Amino acid sequence: MNTRSITLYTLSGVTALFGSGYATAEGIARFDDYGPLRTYAQSPIQSNSLTPLVRSGFSYQPGTVEVYTTGTIASVWAHTEEYNADYYQNAISVGGQWQINSKWLVELDYTYRFAANNHLDSLTSAFHDVFGISQNGRDEVDKHSFDISVPQYGVEIHDFNRETLGSALTFYTSYQLLETKRHGLSIGGSLYYNYVPSGPFETSNFEQALQLNYSYRRDKHMFYSMLGLSYRNDDEVLGNIPYNSVALSFGAGYQFQLTEKHRLLAEYHIYEGATDAASDLSKPSNEILLGYRYHMKRSAIEFSMIENVFNMDNSTDIAFTLGYRHRF
Repeated sequence: MNTRSITLYTLSGVTALFGSGYATAEGIARFDDYGPLRTYAQSPIQSNSLTPLVRSGFSYQPGTVEVYTTGTIASVWAHTEEYNADYYQNAISVGGQWQINSKWLVELDYTYRFAANNHLDSLTSAFHDVFGISQNGRDEVDKHSFDISVPQYGVEIHDFNRETLGSALTFYTSYQLLETKRHGLSIGGSLYYNYVPSGPFETSNFEQALQLNYSYRRDKHMFYSMLGLSYRNDDEVLGNIPYNSVALSFGAGYQFQLTEKHRLLAEYHIYEGATDAASDLSKPSNEILLGYRYHMKRSAIEFSMIENVFNMDNSTDIAFTLGYRHRF
């Protein structure tokens, strides 16, 4: 075989290699998936600070832009010898993300969190009665209250209906470390600024977080996982309750594609206790999420229900989120 033949065979091999790689990359990028539920932490402490979201470990088609909005209503009830919390918290989030290229993604999110009567007390009490779950003292107090009391730190906040709990801007960016047909691994970082100019929850705090996202997919099945670390510069945020500077978080999720348009999702989130102010608040929060997503041509509507487990006094009793996501 002469030099020219060897050169032609070599070029053909290189072309085939890059051609197959390009086809695989296109196949990955075009996978019809919106990733995990866009549902934020609902534990009172974690929801009012930077807590990493469970995210997909895969990239999207380069150039993809997604805009979204979500609304959440939640009922908080905690009653111990050290503290009491009985109120409703609600949140509205708007934002967008841009897959710049096959490696880099950026996202900007604004979340406004506020106290307002969403009438979840009656629903929660009925749910507990139907399934034989203890009311944990909820039936001994008036419904639709807004009270936070931590005597150890002199925190007494009452009748704060319609007050702002948080007003936060978050910038997130991620870099794709690995991506194959089945596996996706990315690393991401967040910068977070929460500013409430007045009221009982007045604050101005800056936080950061790092997270590792891993996902696996096969046919109609998707698995997501996240390991995150948050750092807080300020040691007091919600009602001057002291926060720990560093907190770990972990999340795992599963998505099943029923049909082309219908998906079922389930997630489990664990958040390290964010404060040592009281024994229950220093324990990890455990949240289970059940969700449904309906896919349209260029958008999706998703609904999720969040329930806390194991420790009833450091998370919300129940929360619901409804979101809309649109891609260009």
